[in-house]
Amino acid sequence: MVKGLYTAYTGMVNSQYRLDVVSNNLANATTTGFKKEGCTTKAFDEMMGVKINDLTVGHINQKVGTMSLGAKIGETYRNWSQGSMINTENTYDFALSGKGFFSIEFTNKLGETSTMYTRDGAFHMNKEGFLVTKDGDFLLGQTGPIQLPTNLNELTLEPTGEVFADGMYVDTLALVDFEDYNYLEMYGENLYVAVDGATQTESVATVTQGYLEASNINVVQEMVEMITIAREYESGQKVINAIDSMLGRMVNISEL
Repeated sequence: MVKGLYTAYTGMVNSQYRLDVVSNNLANATTTGFKKEGCTTKAFDEMMGVKINDLTVGHINQKVGTMSLGAKIGETYRNWSQGSMINTENTYDFALSGKGFFSIEFTNKLGETSTMYTRDGAFHMNKEGFLVTKDGDFLLGQTGPIQLPTNLNELTLEPTGEVFADGMYVDTLALVDFEDYNYLEMYGENLYVAVDGATQTESVATVTQGYLEASNINVVQEMVEMITIAREYESGQKVINAIDSMLGRMVNISEL
């Protein structure tokens, strides 16, 4: 019966983690270029039940079968499918179609710089003429941060990533891709960081100016999943309450 309590508890912890993942997806349903996150569930390794020092079997340790110790989170994963295109008619909004990422020169609070990656193409030009993210980090081209004339009249972006300012070539977007997205981790601020083992490849993505890529979150699907998880959590609560009631009755009976 105590094992039943533990099994129900592990199921509730598992449900809580899954609910956190779904809640985060819903919170980012309108985040540009956000990719849905999910998780898998697996059982704890089974344990072998053994009789020890049992006089009925001549002090021979005898196997009595296996038992499961409940459920746990297996792994988290990200759905990298393409999001829909939203027409913004904003000159500095770029959307990627296909596999690939924009390269961003990110500066942390300590002033340290590193290259990170994003699908969020909502940029703007700062007062020095650099194309930057909403947080002020530089959009990278093949030769470094992309800088435009401050008196710019027209910005043109080709599908292959070439940037033209008033008809003059400026640079080409540093679009990159990776062999295995398992080596990309979410950093925050809609940015990804490549961890040890990541291998860059040439991106085949095309760029569309005046559009943004929406998140690939299906709000209705996530809401249904949230309701399902909540019901599973409630089932675990009912199991614990039932076992607790039975244990209480056993204690009361033993005291009679």
